[in-house]
Amino acid sequence: MPLLTSPVPARLRCLDAFTLKVLGMVLMLLDHIWGVVPGAPAWMTAVGRLAFPIFAFRLADGFFLTGDRRLYLQRLFLCAVLSELPFDLAVEGGWFYPFHQNVLFTFCLSFLCMLILERARPKGPVVFWLSAAGVTLLGYLAGFIAVVDYYGYGVVTVLLFYLFRDKPWGWAVQLAALFYINWELIGGLVWPVQLFGRVLEVPEQGLAVLALVPIWLYNGKEGPHGRAVQYACYAFYPAHLLALALVLFCLP
Repeated sequence: MPLLTSPVPARLRCLDAFTLKVLGMVLMLLDHIWGVVPGAPAWMTAVGRLAFPIFAFRLADGFFLTGDRRLYLQRLFLCAVLSELPFDLAVEGGWFYPFHQNVLFTFCLSFLCMLILERARPKGPVVFWLSAAGVTLLGYLAGFIAVVDYYGYGVVTVLLFYLFRDKPWGWAVQLAALFYINWELIGGLVWPVQLFGRVLEVPEQGLAVLALVPIWLYNGKEGPHGRAVQYACYAFYPAHLLALALVLFCLP
């Protein structure tokens, strides 16, 4: 199993996979509540920026840990399909919106990219890294064509965690790349922050880089697990979207 790249010494890494999942779900829920409930405080969506990189990391990690990648992808795709209607109702406010697909479709595209690259891995580092460049570009374009959540940026984020998972310096590449993707490419709403007498413009999406802190604290352990936990985690995404859609429906 590849080692996990992190600047944090192994003895100080205190978060297991289950804890990361729960943290990601809480952050995502806060962000989605902000998007549905009028007057919800802005800090909810600010901290919600950390959710996607955490889930992206968990997908790349799970790709290596699962014993059946085909079954993993099938479950992911089924959950994506089941989540699309709740996603459209909660996020887009309608029964059908073909111009923005839920984040699980982003992860399906990412998983397919990783499957392709695993076929290139036995052919040597030169072929693998040339394939990585081509597949990353194709995944980036596919994310925009399929209009999945986070578009091509989301697919590239997952591939960053996949490609540099076993490199001692991989954490630095991930830090630089996530900074560029979230601060420069996505950006979004800008917050003025006063620091040392100067006003800095901080893009809200840039806060996603802070997700690397809990990711670097991951110790590679599974934590509480089992079929019940697995299905509960899968069910959380469509269930919380459906609940928020009901809240949206009940609002005046």
